[in-house]
Amino acid sequence: MKQRKAKDLRELSKMELNNLLGESRETLARQIIQHSLKQLTDTSGLKNLRKDIARIETLIKERELANGRK
Repeated sequence: MKQRKAKDLRELSKMELNNLLGESRETLARQIIQHSLKQLTDTSGLKNLRKDIARIETLIKERELANGRK
């Protein structure tokens, strides 16, 4: 799985980011289960998904802080 760029994520709206975050968390949960059952072949995707989730959460938090200061 290819990592998402922060530049591309910044172009998304807050609602799109929240939807993407939910989808990413669901995908990560499924892949963790598959990994524990030895069904997942590409384990590097887990690391990429965790980083994507952190990147999305960071952007959401940045926007919340920017809107709170104004």
